[in-house]
Amino acid sequence: MPTNLVGITWYGRWMGRVIMSRTETTSKTSRRLASLFSFPNPVNEVSARLVAGGVLVMCLVTIGLNLKWATAVIAYGFIARVLTGPSLSPLGQLMTRVVTPRLHVAARPVAGPPKRFAQGIGVAFSAAALILTILGYWGAAQIVLGLLSAAAFLESALGICLGCRAFAILMRAGVVPEEVCEKCNNIWATSAAA
Repeated sequence: MPTNLVGITWYGRWMGRVIMSRTETTSKTSRRLASLFSFPNPVNEVSARLVAGGVLVMCLVTIGLNLKWATAVIAYGFIARVLTGPSLSPLGQLMTRVVTPRLHVAARPVAGPPKRFAQGIGVAFSAAALILTILGYWGAAQIVLGLLSAAAFLESALGICLGCRAFAILMRAGVVPEEVCEKCNNIWATSAAA
């Protein structure tokens, strides 16, 4: 066999391996990103209520100590949780990986989509508070944070998720299709039993 054909054959095999390796790497990266930017379903209700308790404390400390910069931290937490669940949220990581396992309480799985919707409402409130703070309307921002802390109190202390209730109403009205959350068809019974 002439040397140039051997070289071409070797080069072709090498390029095939390089392409396959890059394809595998791209595929792994895509899977990692998809995994990162996903929301858990089901969600552990215990962890969700603990996160709400953390949000309540953060909001009250922010309001009570006039920590205007902390509105950015609260907004980041909600944005991170709505996009990735607890993966990029320091509060979510603390509660799901450290606090919940040490409580020795049985997990209580609930549907994920309503909880994600509730986090989205948290994004709206915390982003509004942040924008108001940046624009110099700290009093208005404190009111918005107060409303957010009231919702966080209801979730953490009483297990009443206002965002989940709104999600159920939107499902009943047909705004949210049933395919989004099959387990949510009877969400009123699930939240009442909790």
